Amino acid sequence: MHKMRLGRTGIQASRSGFGALPIQRVSPGEAERLLRLAYDNGFNFFDTARAYSDSEAKLGSALVGVRRHIYIATKTQARDKAGLLRDLEISLKHLKTDYVDILQLHNATVLPDASDPDSLYGGLCEARKRGMTRFIGVTSHRREVALEAVQSGIYDTVQSPLSSLSSVDDLAVVEACRSKDIGLIAMKA
Repeated sequence: MHKMRLGRTGIQASRSGFGALPIQRVSPGEAERLLRLAYDNGFNFFDTARAYSDSEAKLGSALVGVRRHIYIATKTQARDKAGLLRDLEISLKHLKTDYVDILQLHNATVLPDASDPDSLYGGLCEARKRGMTRFIGVTSHRREVALEAVQSGIYDTVQSPLSSLSSVDDLAVVEACRSKDIGLIAMKA
């Protein structure tokens, strides 16, 4: 499968990533079969979230033996730094790993105060400092928030809805990411 550089992270991710939300709806055995099939067919980027019920645990169990060959992104819906760090500890346990490649704020409606060390942004930075995540990012269904995250220059990745049906305004996120070398992760493709 074709690989793409995910912005300044340098991650060489499979062009199509595995969005792990749906595996919460299948048995552990079926989840393992699907995840291994994806891996065996060239997928090396897996995106999940604490909010996806048992998705992280299923991903961790299925891919623990190939961890060094894959990239894992997860998300937190925490409201503060302490909650973010607690969520990440749980995620790491379920994912059976010491770190995630990308920790993202899940569906941000506003960006946290980057100058406040106790904000969610402070939590992302603390997680990166502790080696619990390599990179930090934001996911948002709001184009304005995604663009604000890109323009801030402080996030390594932005995840936003993009598809062949995206409007010209939605595609502005693509150009903004390209201009700042921010990794763009398309969701809802």
